Formats: sequence, C-alpha cells, structure tokens
Amino acid sequence: MTLSETLISKQEIGDRLTYPLSIAPMMDRTDRHYRYFMRQITRRTLLYTEMVTSAAIKHGDKDYLLGFSPAENPLALQVGGDNPQDLAECARIAEAMGYDEINLNVGCPSDRVQSGHFGACLMKNPDLVAKCIEAMTIATKIPVSVKHRIGVDDLDSYEDMQKFVRILSEAGCQRFSVHARKAWLQGLSPKDNREIPPLRYDDVHRLKKEFPHLFIEINGGFTTLAQAHEQLQSVDAVMIGRAAYDHPYLFATSDREFFGDESLIRSRIEVAEAMIPYIDRWNAQGLKLHKITRHMLQLFHGQAGSRIWKRIITDRSCIADAGSEVIREAIAAVYQQT
Repeated sequence: MTLSETLISKQEIGDRLTYPLSIAPMMDRTDRHYRYFMRQITRRTLLYTEMVTSAAIKHGDKDYLLGFSPAENPLALQVGGDNPQDLAECARIAEAMGYDEINLNVGCPSDRVQSGHFGACLMKNPDLVAKCIEAMTIATKIPVSVKHRIGVDDLDSYEDMQKFVRILSEAGCQRFSVHARKAWLQGLSPKDNREIPPLRYDDVHRLKKEFPHLFIEINGGFTTLAQAHEQLQSVDAVMIGRAAYDHPYLFATSDREFFGDESLIRSRIEVAEAMIPYIDRWNAQGLKLHKITRHMLQLFHGQAGSRIWKRIITDRSCIADAGSEVIREAIAAVYQQT
C-alpha cells in the first residue's frame, strides 16, 4: 500500500486522533501499573507508555516490555529509534498487540538517548525522521505521531520547527505533540531541560494556525485542567506530564470536562479500593507490592490523611509478602483523619 492510500484508509479511524487530553510518557513513571491506577480516575484521557527502544521491542521480552491490560486503552506506545525498517516492525507489533497509536520520541535530550541517536537530537535530521514516519505509516493502520521539542540547540527558531513539521507531515504524520521548550543537548540535565528553557506557547499556537489540517497538541508546564481548557482555544489537545504523576486526582473530572462523559466520579477512597483486586492478582504472580503502590503515594495530595497514607504505604509496601492489606490499613487510617 502506498503512503497516500494508507493515509486515506486512516481517515476511517480518525477519531483515534482526537483525544483533547493526554498524560505524557514519562520514564520510570508511566508503566502499566501507573496506567491501570490512572484508569481508576480517568477512563478517557489518552495514556502513553514509557519510551521503549526499537531494539528492545524487536529483541526483548515483549510481554514484559509491552504488555498491558485492555482497561488501559486508549493507549499509545512511545518508541525510540532511528532506523525506518526497525520502526516499521515496531509499528506492526504495536498494532498487533492492540495499541491505539504509536508515537516516535523526538524530544528526549538525555545523554543515553543521544548515544543511541534518537530523541531530541533527531530534530537536526528531519529527513531521516520523515523516512521513519513514512515507513511506520505504511506498516500500520493505527495513527503514527511524533513528540518533539520546539527546537534544539541553535535550531530553535519558529521557522526551524515549521520546516520540521512540514517535512514530517508530508511523510504521513498527522499528530504532533509539541513540548513548548527547546532542548539543549549539552550542559543541561533532562530535569533542567524540562524547567530552564523558557516556554514558548505562542509558537505552538502559530503552528496550529499555519497547519490547520494537522492535529497539534501542546505540552510543557501545565498543572491544572483550567490551563488545559484555556489552551484548547488555540490548539487541538493538551498533554500534562509531571503534574499527572504528582497530583493524579487532578484528572478526576477530566472525563466529564473534556469528553462529555457523565459517569460518576470516584472518590479518592473509591479509587484506592478499586486497586485492591488488581494488587491481589499481581501479588499472586509474585510482584512486589511497592511496584504498584509507589504510583499511588500522591492519591491524597493536599487532603487530610495524605501524610499517614504515604507513611503507611511507604513503610509497609517493602515488607516481604506485603499485599493489599496495606492498602486496606491505609484507607482505614485516612478515614480516621477525615
């Protein structure tokens, strides 16, 4: 199938491109247990995996690296790599496993990622990225998207980003998640690259005006749903990162506000209780409790009982053979605080 034929067929599943709210892919955070936990809070928000390299997908344990529960959908797989053939194979694997989207990482500035020649350094080579996108687009029926920075090093003008997006769109990319900060490949840590370069929201807004046919998502510095609503006046979607991990219950009303879903909103206690059967299933398979509960520490962020909730989970989850009784104990302690 040619690229043009592929893009025409993808119009039939275009609704998969229209999620107005997503949680950013985050290394050591957005694993399957975090995603299942977040599904007890929001059922509609688009979720992403941690970045997985194309080499790991091809040669590693796919169930361990890529396995997920159907309850986690809608879910996108984020992949890192620079070889078109390898990435095309990854796209086929993602589709076969039931992912809703595959996303190419062109935004991570870490030294480890640079040494593998993927992530933000690829913004310096848009023609290579375009070849990757075209190969992935032809290989799969699911949407292919890119997460990138507003610029990298001295290639940080609006015109540089505009050229990058134009080249990738011509190769078949229809969804762009734009971190509205540039990246410095030398001299700043990944953490500093998320905080020090100034945010340039206006450039992302301009990008949407100049490419109205593309789905443009903005990322960077958002901590409230009110901020996301405001951004939707200028772009198609908003991606929230660290705030989604540090304040997960922030998303409690997101299905209603962004997707028109009038389902009942679970309380924090109900979210915690909903995790108990999941914990029991994974405990029975030998998983250590803290692998799940580490993602739940901030459930009561800013609420009475937050401190004792975190203390019980932190102290008890690392005990050998600890199970869901830890959650029950923590819930009981929170009840006493409210």
